[in-house]
Amino acid sequence: MMMASMKKIDYKKELMELYRPSSKSVSSVDVPPLRYLMIDGAGAPESKEFEQAMEALYPLAYTLKFMSKQSDAGIDFVVMPLEGLWWADDMDAYLERRLDEWRWTLMIMQPDCVSEDMVAAALERVRKKNNPAALDRVRFEVYEEGECAQIMHLGPYSEEGPNVERLHAFIAEQGKERALKHHEIYLSDPRRAAPEKLRTVLRQPMR
Repeated sequence: MMMASMKKIDYKKELMELYRPSSKSVSSVDVPPLRYLMIDGAGAPESKEFEQAMEALYPLAYTLKFMSKQSDAGIDFVVMPLEGLWWADDMDAYLERRLDEWRWTLMIMQPDCVSEDMVAAALERVRKKNNPAALDRVRFEVYEEGECAQIMHLGPYSEEGPNVERLHAFIAEQGKERALKHHEIYLSDPRRAAPEKLRTVLRQPMR
């Protein structure tokens, strides 16, 4: 007798309101507290520090996926996309793309089946296997945004400016102010997709 195949959960579909906003208009969404693997850094996305951050996050995320699949619960899930919080001491530096002044937190969302103990065990596995340079800077914590404005940006990252301005205008029209940090969710792999085909969720918390 053959065993039924394990269902793979895609949390981008389970949480569609967070990962599939319209590209035509800004919408508001209430983002619940979510848990992430996170790592902080500074500088341009082309920097060595940014590359090292991804080299630490992805092996850890895939190790956790396989650990979950092999656990007693037997939950298999699609590894979530890379996300980034972006800011600068002078926010004009962000809007004007003065990359050397940018600061960021890269992160990958983790489902409820991933525990702190699993993360600690996964860190040890990744450390023994290839020990990425930035591994010890990764943390696992809850990030809570609450009410946010968001829109899907289609096209190159360098052309996000007008949609960022639309987010800010929408928030002002609601009689609210921007809070926390500018948030981006990278649904496309820039190594495989043409720049004009890139899909990026742009999100801004508001209060």
